[in-house]
Amino acid sequence: MFDWYRAGSPRERKTFWACFSGWALDSYDMQMFSFLLPTIIALWGLTKAEAGMVGTAALLSAAVGGWIAGILSDRYGRVRLLIFSIIWFTFFGVVAGFAQNFEQLLIARTLQGFGFGGEWAVGAALMAEVIKPAHRGRAMGFVQSGFSLGWAGAVLIITVILASFPPELAWRVAFWFGVVPALVVLYIRRHVQDSDAFVQALASPAPKASVWTVFQPQYVKLTMLSSILVIGLQAGSYVILVWIPSLLKERGVESGSLIATILVMAAGCFAGFASTAYLADRLGRRPTLILLSLVSWVVTVTYMFIPLNPLITHIMGFLVGFAAIGMYAALGPFLSELFPTHVRTTCMGFSYNVGKSLGATAITGVGLLSGHVGLAQAIGIFCLAAYAISVIALLLLPETKGISIQELDAQDPNASVHETSSPKNPKTA
Repeated sequence: MFDWYRAGSPRERKTFWACFSGWALDSYDMQMFSFLLPTIIALWGLTKAEAGMVGTAALLSAAVGGWIAGILSDRYGRVRLLIFSIIWFTFFGVVAGFAQNFEQLLIARTLQGFGFGGEWAVGAALMAEVIKPAHRGRAMGFVQSGFSLGWAGAVLIITVILASFPPELAWRVAFWFGVVPALVVLYIRRHVQDSDAFVQALASPAPKASVWTVFQPQYVKLTMLSSILVIGLQAGSYVILVWIPSLLKERGVESGSLIATILVMAAGCFAGFASTAYLADRLGRRPTLILLSLVSWVVTVTYMFIPLNPLITHIMGFLVGFAAIGMYAALGPFLSELFPTHVRTTCMGFSYNVGKSLGATAITGVGLLSGHVGLAQAIGIFCLAAYAISVIALLLLPETKGISIQELDAQDPNASVHETSSPKNPKTA
């Protein structure tokens, strides 16, 4: 499973650690706020609506920021945008630590969110362009396992901070502490270079990416189907992660300490990323995503019907992390291989972030439906619909396993990059 790393060039390894650390930092910063929110609510007397507004604002701005970052990345470079995004959301994280009221925190988190959205699409594109096609699924899967590291790190670090400082200072220290991992990421990225494919695409006469690129005839079908795929995957994972704890509480299950529960789920994420990465290269992108979509729904149904105790709850939490989140290891290489280099992050940024924002509306949908059919049934119905949507989109999208970035560029009528080899054509798969 790790042969791809041992056989990789120094450039491939540097790029891997640059993207891995960025995803870990992105996950850390986003998860950190969820652990700080109860403290901030108690100190400032925020309503649930106000607290939700802060989280929603960051999510929406991340969607816009991701699309903009994708366009800028296609025009000016992957590495430049990755470095800028880290500086951007770290700076506004520090600003958030100085907020004196709800309005200031809302503005700071909204501005911070613009930096979150670019990390996924730009990092995925960079890794896809640098790594060898035969290793792309495994390399990008392990890159995304940085999510589980950041998630677990947020739990441990924020727990220590909250225990070491008085509440009115602890949440501020937590925001300021974000500078430390950000500096580590910037240090790792200091010698990383853009891919040869991007440099060639930048020098080509192809039109530069813009907000209208995703709606051009040659890209619009793949972009819209990719967005629908992400909507389904994100809706399913949001529903499971947000509502399963409430379902457990409703059924009187004591799931143990928060730290233990989340660490078990984070371990499941890491195992899922590693396994999905292997399967994506072995079976293909589409079969892997379809398989794990079905597994995720089965796990959800299991939650609804089997008797639960603390041990089984932790086992199920591991499986949720493994399937519902681990499947994203195949999504990165899949979307990267659908679009040519000169528009790759533009189309990926749009698909992923629009899908993420619309998928998040499933959280509200479950809440509304549960008032009529019960929470367990609402979760099951929404997950069934979400993963059905993703499977339909997958069946309409081409398989991309083994595609060469250069060949993909050569197929685009706007590109002028050619390659002598003739790998599998995703448009005719």
